[in-house]
Amino acid sequence: MFPVSDDNTQRRTVPVVTFALIGLNVLVFLGELAGGDQFITEWAFIPARFSGHPAANVATVFSAMFMHGGWLHLLGNMLFLWIFGDNVEDRLGHIKFLVFYLLAGVAATFAQYAIAPESGVPNVGASGAIAGVLGAYILMFPQARVNVLLGRQIVAMPAFAVLGMWIVLQLVSGAGTIAATDESSGGIAYMAHIGGFAAGLLMAFLLRDTGSPDSTT
Repeated sequence: MFPVSDDNTQRRTVPVVTFALIGLNVLVFLGELAGGDQFITEWAFIPARFSGHPAANVATVFSAMFMHGGWLHLLGNMLFLWIFGDNVEDRLGHIKFLVFYLLAGVAATFAQYAIAPESGVPNVGASGAIAGVLGAYILMFPQARVNVLLGRQIVAMPAFAVLGMWIVLQLVSGAGTIAATDESSGGIAYMAHIGGFAAGLLMAFLLRDTGSPDSTT
């Protein structure tokens, strides 16, 4: 079950921040391709390195959330950001959405860091910040129709069902990750997804009555 679009008929603003974030993610990924391993080592968030010298590596908390492990990783994340980010931006307003996105990404990074602070595996990806967007979306638009690819058909489902199943999968997978944490292991950072989603849900709850005056309600 893979989301492909949602209902944007209620959107009233142009999602300029969502466009900009997608563009920045693509540009940084192209920088990764050009810079190779040296670029990744320098700008990825590496828990063990951060533990040793937090002040010297604080920039990687932000740079890593614009990096990706490959084209599929990038395209999948940007599809989710495009489907769900524009609506959340419309509700919050442009500036609040940008701050929201970055804070969700930071929360996601430290959720993953908390379970493996001595890991030497580079952490990259916008997944945690986008998980925050999903957390906000499910609170703000629980009944919105999301079109998902189900087998060979496109089926419209309510957002709470689609994203609810997504977070349940992350929780189950995250529990398994904690049980099998190894400092040298890589793979999907499920705890970053969970941390980002929880942060997005909380921030959306706190900001629920402070959306931009020209946004949909």
